[in-house]
Amino acid sequence: MTDKLLKLLEEKYTLSPIDAGEFSTLKASGMTFTVSAYHAEGLGHVSLMRAKGFFGLMRMDTLMIVPEEIDLPLYSYDRIHAMGNDTLIVELYDTLTSPLDLSALSASKARFAHLSDRDPGEHWYDEIKLPGSISKKGKRKHTPELDLMATGHFEGYLNADALAVTDRDAKRALSLAYVNGLLERGGPSTDVFKKALGREKTERLFKTLLFGVG
Repeated sequence: MTDKLLKLLEEKYTLSPIDAGEFSTLKASGMTFTVSAYHAEGLGHVSLMRAKGFFGLMRMDTLMIVPEEIDLPLYSYDRIHAMGNDTLIVELYDTLTSPLDLSALSASKARFAHLSDRDPGEHWYDEIKLPGSISKKGKRKHTPELDLMATGHFEGYLNADALAVTDRDAKRALSLAYVNGLLERGGPSTDVFKKALGREKTERLFKTLLFGVG
């Protein structure tokens, strides 16, 4: 599914690969992660992470967009396939420096209200998570609908009527504050990497490659 989202992104923006170096392959909590990153001209930083583990019983894909040139919110897509379950998590974080109408994303989300919601729990970053975010969990039979939901929602994100960023330092500071929050206050995947790689290496991974704010 991330290949399809990346293709949609490439239809709108030119992507230039960024060397992942030592972070191209990682191991943590029984999972093997492959990481790649891009600069999307006119948009900002893009990263893609794929993980497999537990003898192929679990697969996880992550796509993150950290806008720098267009005033969109920070976008995080996670898809987890494990033991017959299909989980879709799309989180939008308020790194906006100007008002933006995101009602199309909420409308896209509402079309799939019949799919079971997943309880995301409570986290420190809930205060900046936007209403258009998604948290769904289904079975393998729900995968086609979850794919449609993710695709339509992503298209709504890419086509939002966002303004060009006029103060890139302010925009980056908002994204950096979120990343620093993950490193200081934790998050599900952040904690996994900190345990496996240590704080210093996790900080380099996050700031230079996953979020591009270093």
